[in-house]
Amino acid sequence: MKKEVEIKHLPMEEKNRLVAEGKMHWFFPNHIVEQIIICVVVFLILITLATLFPPTLDEMADPFSTPEHIKPEWYFLAPYQELKLAEKLMFIGAWAPKVIGVSMQGVVVGLLFAIPFLDPNPHRQYAKRKIALTLGVLGVLGFIGITIWGHFS
Repeated sequence: MKKEVEIKHLPMEEKNRLVAEGKMHWFFPNHIVEQIIICVVVFLILITLATLFPPTLDEMADPFSTPEHIKPEWYFLAPYQELKLAEKLMFIGAWAPKVIGVSMQGVVVGLLFAIPFLDPNPHRQYAKRKIALTLGVLGVLGFIGITIWGHFS
């Protein structure tokens, strides 16, 4: 394996000799100019692609017309489904779906914070932490189930 020579500790005459022999090159301006050229070429390629293939524009958005079925991304499907379930509680009052739907989200976060206090087991092995493991598996399965339900509803 070729041994690297630390150029910063060499005398100036030795540095010039190694550069003249082609064994080394100067960082500035050689490497800097090389990187600038690469950046300019990549930028020109991007400009060319954007010019030749411009993005198509669809119809303008209408703030007064909401499409029928708008669904959030997958990671928001579970809270979205819980809010849709809370709409069934309209018989309690007009305030109930909003308050209960948002409160359910707070209860879920509160349970996540409460798990260490519900299972104060000092062991670090998963096999010895039955309560925390059960709560974690049930929470993940519940999240997956509600997310799938929200996807297909």
